Amino acid sequence: MLTADDDDDSERLGADLADVAGSMVIDVRRAPAFAQSPHMLPGAVRGDPEAIAHWSRGLEPGRAIVVYCVFGHEVSRNAARQLCAQGLQARFLRGGIAAWEAACLPLADKL
Repeated sequence: MLTADDDDDSERLGADLADVAGSMVIDVRRAPAFAQSPHMLPGAVRGDPEAIAHWSRGLEPGRAIVVYCVFGHEVSRNAARQLCAQGLQARFLRGGIAAWEAACLPLADKL
């Protein structure tokens, strides 16, 4: 779980809405939140936050990655930290999918 110090440290990994373009986008919402929503960010792939060690092995080193959860708090910050610890260029989306929706940016239907 994040502490106040961890939160401040992770802020350096934050990406703004405009930073998503050109990045590999990974939806790391917890299973219940993912299941409840009919949408994802366009072009996003699903990455279970409980299985990062498994699916992250297939990610391309050197490629910019943006992970997002519902609000850009614990789940996506922890995912970005774990991916960075593996040498990947990962950031989390500030405000999560909620900020994306609030900005009226396009969403894609989940398949």
